[in-house]
Amino acid sequence: MENVQDIIGRNLKYIRYQSKKSQEKFYGNLGLNSKYLASVERGEINVTVEFLSKLAKILNIDIRDFFDPDEKHIIEKKRIDEK
Repeated sequence: MENVQDIIGRNLKYIRYQSKKSQEKFYGNLGLNSKYLASVERGEINVTVEFLSKLAKILNIDIRDFFDPDEKHIIEKKRIDEK
């Protein structure tokens, strides 16, 4: 079974990759610390539910999307919701 920190990190990284921006630019534009979030992307930090809730609001996604084992569902779902 995959570690939940790795799933969260992979999903966060996938969201950032879809923006086609570097970590510094993507997180900087959101007013977030890029070094901290780079560690989250690598699965090195065990983030709190409160942090994920705030991050989900900033990214305009559902908090449950961080836990989806198939990161591609996040973007597909977001595109459907935007229509």
